[in-house]
Amino acid sequence: MEKVNIQEKLSLFQEYWSPKIAGELNDSYVKLVKLKGEFVWHHHEHEDEMFLVVKGTLRIKFRDKDVVLQEGEFLIVPKGVEHMPVADEEVHVLLLEPKTTLNTGNTVNERTVSDLQSI
Repeated sequence: MEKVNIQEKLSLFQEYWSPKIAGELNDSYVKLVKLKGEFVWHHHEHEDEMFLVVKGTLRIKFRDKDVVLQEGEFLIVPKGVEHMPVADEEVHVLLLEPKTTLNTGNTVNERTVSDLQSI
């Protein structure tokens, strides 16, 4: 049992769109990720996904609307819902999602991170 300093963990890496495992909770990972630019349209067939903005502003695009998250706000994207995160400036995000969740969901490409690093 050790406390985790989110800012300290985020200082350990610079790359974007590459989630890192900061903790485990039952069958879920607590992940930290830095985002900048547009991601890819995708959905998660079997998993809900929680985005908590630690720093910056994150826009999550859906086919029928956009949701803008400010620091300290979170959104849970239900399984099966197509979405695309967009960060106009660097954004730091805490993700809470099942261990089975692939960052690109149903879309496998060069941004897919299947071998997650713990920090």
